[in-house]
Amino acid sequence: MINGVINVYKEPGYTSHDVVAKLRGILKQKKIGHMGTLDPNAVGVLPVCLGKATKLCNLLSEKDKTYTATMLLGTETDTQDTTGQITNQTPEEEVMKLSEEKVFDVIKSYIGEYDQIPPMFSAIKINGQKLYNLARRGEEVERPARQCKIVDITITDVDLPRVEMIVTCSKGTYIRTLCHDIGNKLGVYGCMDKLERTRVERFKVEDSITLEQIEKARDDGKLEDYIVPVDQ
Repeated sequence: MINGVINVYKEPGYTSHDVVAKLRGILKQKKIGHMGTLDPNAVGVLPVCLGKATKLCNLLSEKDKTYTATMLLGTETDTQDTTGQITNQTPEEEVMKLSEEKVFDVIKSYIGEYDQIPPMFSAIKINGQKLYNLARRGEEVERPARQCKIVDITITDVDLPRVEMIVTCSKGTYIRTLCHDIGNKLGVYGCMDKLERTRVERFKVEDSITLEQIEKARDDGKLEDYIVPVDQ
């Protein structure tokens, strides 16, 4: 049995559960768990714990994470990202009237602790039921706000209606909800267009490896090169 952590680059179209299932087949072992779910259309760092390292999953999931996100202003959807059904829109000419200074000020106002209401399309359970199952049935329930922490936001590009930013945040923060909330505060709606997780604690995107690369490393006898031992 392999013990340690492998820094997987999750590609679009896979759920985090899919990655674990595929790794079980590639590595021929059952004791595998991931550190922090990524939405199917999101990409990036998904550290996966193998063997004895699965005991570290909860500990490492608590650590800060960094994302590169693209926010689309002027559009609200039921999933809070561009994969969902549009529920509200602001005319593009109204969005284009926003000053860069106002966009910066509102985005920066979210740095620090803030109470975030999790989206209906999420795996959080209310009264024993996952929210996304209720959402798919067209039901909406009241969700208690959860305190999260935005450690830092760096705005890298403003090309309205899109804004690119780098967000470092605490566990349990939904970046698509952050985009939704920023849009509402700007008075024009907002949702998330793209998301890449670039860091989970010490695990960085430049050191990550795809499932295909893991399979090749296994065949070449070089898998150990990509496993971070438990003691590290």
